[in-house]
Amino acid sequence: MGRQTKDLMEPFLKAGKGMLLAYDQGLEHGPSTDFDTRNVDPSYVVEIASKAGFNGIVLQKGLAEKYYDGKVPLIVKVNGKTNVPKGEPISKQVCSVEYAVSLQARAVGYTIYLGSAHEAEMLAEFGRIQEQAHERNIAAIAWVYPRGSAVANDTSKEVVSYAARAALELGADAAKIKYTGDSESFSWAVKSAGKTKVFMSGGPKAPTEAAFLAQVRGAVDAGATGLAVGRNVWQHRDPLLMSNSLRQIIFENKPVQSVLASLTV
Repeated sequence: MGRQTKDLMEPFLKAGKGMLLAYDQGLEHGPSTDFDTRNVDPSYVVEIASKAGFNGIVLQKGLAEKYYDGKVPLIVKVNGKTNVPKGEPISKQVCSVEYAVSLQARAVGYTIYLGSAHEAEMLAEFGRIQEQAHERNIAAIAWVYPRGSAVANDTSKEVVSYAARAALELGADAAKIKYTGDSESFSWAVKSAGKTKVFMSGGPKAPTEAAFLAQVRGAVDAGATGLAVGRNVWQHRDPLLMSNSLRQIIFENKPVQSVLASLTV
């Protein structure tokens, strides 16, 4: 323990940037919300991660046990909830750090609902998990999503930057946060995160490809390390083509219009 000197996110980066494929939505939303006959099969999404050159894949422990193929660095989500109960959100630990390591995880992920009436429980639990992860020399990534009756606007500059700062203060190696809607305001969230790496949350399927690519471009321009995306890739008609477009923005710094042109060919 003590002062951290090694970048534990290095396995998930290429030239300082990263693109993570998230597939933990089955527990969070249920199979009827996000899945079709293709992507309901975890093997399909795991194959996308390797074929499309993602730097990491996010899985709950059950999927990691049964489907992880070792081709892309693994992030095991160690807490979770369903969307069946209503009221103030809380997501508790469902997998130990030790077990995640046994599944070959190079990082663990944990969601904190900042602003929930139950946030104190999640803050304390992540604090313990972060220490356990660092003891095992793997990264601790915080999904910090402002949510609950106290949160009026979960994508405002003030709320998203608070989420980013909370990740830094809690010792997260990276933070997965929502996009604020424009690069200027999102840059304040990135600055607020300090040395904690910021990954924009891909969120639900965007209304258009152009709209989603513009968000990613804005996040990169704001200084984000990269993107943690799920539905906007594996719900896409051509996941590999969309992934290639995202790589061009994140790693090659290309403008949206040139990328969009190749996406719609």
